[in-house]
Amino acid sequence: MKNKEPFVCDCDVIHEDTVKRVRDAMPDGKNFYDLANLYKMFADNTRVQILWALSCEEMCVCDLAVLLGMTKSAISHQLKSLRLANLIKYQKQGKNVYYSLADDHVKGIFEKGFEHIIE
Repeated sequence: MKNKEPFVCDCDVIHEDTVKRVRDAMPDGKNFYDLANLYKMFADNTRVQILWALSCEEMCVCDLAVLLGMTKSAISHQLKSLRLANLIKYQKQGKNVYYSLADDHVKGIFEKGFEHIIE
């Protein structure tokens, strides 16, 4: 009887050399966990908008709140998540706290994502 799923092998052959090469190259399980958590940060529309804004310019909570039409408290909550994920950094200047992307890697991830969806 033919397999009804066109994208599933219709045999039980194991390509041991291929499996071994991939297994040997596979990163530690914690790295996959960390990567999944990184991508979770991109799964929220507000966080993505904040990252986009910060990819353009350093901004304070008040400016982000006005830009996105949200409360400072809601923005601060999202900024905390992004900061704990090491995606953004901050610096205090007097009473103001300014946020920016943590480094060029974050900007690269963000830009690659947009390239992919616009494609």
